Amino acid sequence: MDMETKLAQSYFRGASEPPLIDETIGARLARTISLFPDREALVSRHQGIRWTYREYGERIDRLAAGLLSLGIEPGDRVGIWAPNCYEWCLVQFATARIGAILVNVNPAYRVFELEYALNKSGCKALVTAERFKSSHYVAMLQDLAPELADCEPGSLKAEKLPNLEIVIRMGAERTPGMLGFDNVCAMGTEADLQRLDTIGGELSPQDVINIQFTSGTTGNPKGAALTHYNILNNANQVSQGMRFTEHDRLCIPVPMYHCFGMVLGKMACVVNGAAAIFPSDAFEAGAVLETVEAERCTALHGVPTMFIAELEHPEFDRFDLSTLRTGIMAGAPCPVEVMKKVISRMHMEEVLIAYGQTECSPVNHMTLADDPLEKRVETVGRGGPHLEVKIIDEAGDIVPVGQPGDICTRGYAVMKGYWDEPEKTAETVDSDGWLHSGDLGVMDEEGYVSVVGRLKDMIIRGGENIYPREIEEFLFTHPKIQDAKVIGVPDERFGEQVCAWVQLKEGEALSEDEIRAFCKANIAYFKVPRYVRLVDEFPMTVTGKVQKFRMREIMEEEL
Repeated sequence: MDMETKLAQSYFRGASEPPLIDETIGARLARTISLFPDREALVSRHQGIRWTYREYGERIDRLAAGLLSLGIEPGDRVGIWAPNCYEWCLVQFATARIGAILVNVNPAYRVFELEYALNKSGCKALVTAERFKSSHYVAMLQDLAPELADCEPGSLKAEKLPNLEIVIRMGAERTPGMLGFDNVCAMGTEADLQRLDTIGGELSPQDVINIQFTSGTTGNPKGAALTHYNILNNANQVSQGMRFTEHDRLCIPVPMYHCFGMVLGKMACVVNGAAAIFPSDAFEAGAVLETVEAERCTALHGVPTMFIAELEHPEFDRFDLSTLRTGIMAGAPCPVEVMKKVISRMHMEEVLIAYGQTECSPVNHMTLADDPLEKRVETVGRGGPHLEVKIIDEAGDIVPVGQPGDICTRGYAVMKGYWDEPEKTAETVDSDGWLHSGDLGVMDEEGYVSVVGRLKDMIIRGGENIYPREIEEFLFTHPKIQDAKVIGVPDERFGEQVCAWVQLKEGEALSEDEIRAFCKANIAYFKVPRYVRLVDEFPMTVTGKVQKFRMREIMEEEL
């Protein structure tokens, strides 16, 4: 868009460069390996793994051949249930090589959720870690499928998991009914390896390659079905925004099971020949800082809560972060003060804000390195290349700039649909191909969008529309407050009242009344929280998103 042209309506079309990639993930991986065989591809520090692209490719192919020898065919679903580890990376690219569909199982799932995800997607095979934090994966599987105890590995017939035939476990130990990961990597024959290339020539970029379950606030999660084309291009567009080359080294503390780690992390590296570096199996601020220094990382990803934890780390000043240049902050709105500190204290002058949905592979908006600072902190940027964005009212009409409405996106990044749920797909993606986010946004006359809340996140108190983000930003300016989240809770008189959950900085003291007084002195009366709750932490998803629906449930029980 010509910067001189001011928009009157909330509709924006992204740039037409760089061109879209019409390849499969396997073809792109092969291209990168041929260009940069000796460059570092993968570092998993907590596992002591360091591979070049040539070594990475060989290991991917060995696992892919092993899966073929077990009878995994193109279109079969293969689940992975594990925290961040090198095995996750191998499974992602090995399944892509054979056109099997990778099913990302949330590491936080328990038995009930696991059963739902495996059966909904019809998983034929599952690759699992032994355990993670308080989850003993192997024990949960044995609970779900007691038939494992007596079956031949690779020939499971379980009553509760009718599709699952093959369970592959990581680690050195052996478990009845399960194959060992390393054993599977050694099973493939020369014929299996040759077949890989034959299959590769038969796959289409438009084939579904990945199912990611989205954490809905209500009901069962839905499996967003993403294609080679969705994922490769989204990774490429975002990495171009970060000005990525083969010389970049990206520290990835965000979960692989989520689009952030899988697409914007690993895939963005593979598209460019950059190095993907994993500091630990789950987020630890100290491990991130140590990794950035030791590995000379040029880029770092994270959700705002991760960047806050890194900045607040007691030994922050001891680490040399001067190699950092860029990265992505996404997953939740970024407080202005945090953004300023990330730029000034972590040297990430070119850090991007990215916004989107799993259903959009995931990014549809991002800021760019040369955007003015106020645009980088007050907006999520503009629609990405080859995408259209509009903001609409309840009637479906495009609203004038400055008016809030539902953020909708159309273009290459929109998912094929929810796996095996045509009705739910039709509720989210309309007949013209527009993905309705359910997020409330405002577009300015230059096309930049500010996310002001969820459609159902907005608080309506006595007829006043209140956007939680505004109050959260304000609370964040208090020197003793580390983080704050605002929700609406039911109220007989006003319909809803404002409720704030506040996390104080370590060693600080502040009363609920003092917080209210601070608000009264500075913001409109109707925005002042009626309820203030001091907490040590917020209810979170594994990816670091705050579960506001859980906060509401807790408050409703108390009130």
